[in-house]
Amino acid sequence: MSRAYQVVWAGVAENDLKEILEYIAIDNPLSALEIFQEIKQRASSLYTFPERVRVVPELLDQSILIYRELVVPPWKIIYRISDKIVYVLSVLDSRRNVEDILLKRLAYYE
Repeated sequence: MSRAYQVVWAGVAENDLKEILEYIAIDNPLSALEIFQEIKQRASSLYTFPERVRVVPELLDQSILIYRELVVPPWKIIYRISDKIVYVLSVLDSRRNVEDILLKRLAYYE
């Protein structure tokens, strides 16, 4: 039997998602709703086997191995596993400089 995890969204991640959706909704509200549903559903799926996805490659070069990413193109859902909780920490557009954003943000969570 698989071990169930609780998925918890950090305020920063919720704000990231809100900003993404607001930007998309300017031109296409229906698309924003669909993207919201896809990102939330995929993040919720982390309640089982959250280790199944890769360590964030931009942080691997820095020998930071505790953060993982779930890709919902073109966005990356960045999270950390602690005990039985999956903390969703950021939702980022992969077309941006993800390494710089993550190093600045995730230093806060260590």
